Amino acid sequence: MNQFVVFILVGVSCAVIDVGLMKLLSVLGLYYMFAATIGFAAGLAANFALHTMLTFKASYSHTKLARFMAVVLVNYLITMVCVSAFHHWFDMPVVGKVISLPLVAVNGFLLSKHWVYK
Repeated sequence: MNQFVVFILVGVSCAVIDVGLMKLLSVLGLYYMFAATIGFAAGLAANFALHTMLTFKASYSHTKLARFMAVVLVNYLITMVCVSAFHHWFDMPVVGKVISLPLVAVNGFLLSKHWVYK
């Protein structure tokens, strides 16, 4: 299967975890920024494990983890800008989260392929 297709399938699975948990925690009354952060962290753990094993068929190393975390930091900032903007403008932080996903996916694939797992 094409590596980008696997990357997207893993990403979609992790996005369901991420956004679903954010929505659940928001419904339960948790502040939207905390809910987004917790969802992001859960998706992150699944993302690293699945991309390492399935997408890039790589072995674990501290270097890969450190580089992956640098990519995550950039993607987290992109996510928080989108969530905050949509909360501020439309009172719809989950929509901001969903809109951030394709931006984060393209950025994540390119940096992972050419830097994290090279």
